[in-house]
Amino acid sequence: MQDKDTGYIEGRNAVREAFQAGRTIDRLFVQEGLKDSAISTILRAARKSGVTVRFVSKERLDQMSETGAHQGVIASAASYSYATVDEILSAAQQKGEAPFLFLLDGIEDPHNLGAIIRTANLAGAHGVIIGKNRAVGLTATVAKASAGAINYTPVAKVTNLGNTIEQLKEKGIWFVCADMGGTTMYDLDLGGPIGLVIGNEGSGVSRLVREKCDFTASIPMRGDIDSLNASVAAGVLGFEIVRQRMQG
Repeated sequence: MQDKDTGYIEGRNAVREAFQAGRTIDRLFVQEGLKDSAISTILRAARKSGVTVRFVSKERLDQMSETGAHQGVIASAASYSYATVDEILSAAQQKGEAPFLFLLDGIEDPHNLGAIIRTANLAGAHGVIIGKNRAVGLTATVAKASAGAINYTPVAKVTNLGNTIEQLKEKGIWFVCADMGGTTMYDLDLGGPIGLVIGNEGSGVSRLVREKCDFTASIPMRGDIDSLNASVAAGVLGFEIVRQRMQG
């Protein structure tokens, strides 16, 4: 059974059927210690699909469950389908525009992801690219937080964000990541084909991804705290890119 608000699929048969049907599963939660054949079948399907598996206590599953009948397994399913990176690039080409992408490295809060998708849409970005691991996917909460933007701005999920950046560089796209130690954004040339990389809410952009970026951009701040919320930072940097693209 799938809960419309959480995007959860509960129960062994329902989860197994979801994998067989090719549903996009973001994460699989399995009760610790279960090793019977039904669970083994589900785990094999998860590994084959590259789905992140978390082994948790029965109490944790009970808290997550809406049906009260999870049978030791709950899958978090994407409420919306994903695009491919090529489809995002094709959208830019069809509009006759230089590609403008948002790449998200480990965004875990669904409200942040939804807000960033909304920002990407309003900034005229052609799409959002997220990593498969340690990141939230397109859940119902994300869709709600996007205020409908999820229906218009394609989101692609990739296995390795660093490799994707390398492949897109070969297509002439430059990458800038948000980093407090970077160059002030007003001093950077952010026009042309560009990808904006926003990192995890707590740890920022990972070292491996940051090293693949061409620039690091900082947002000038005058207050008493040292950082912005990830979605706010995405908005500030995203619209600096918009400003520079408009000046062309």
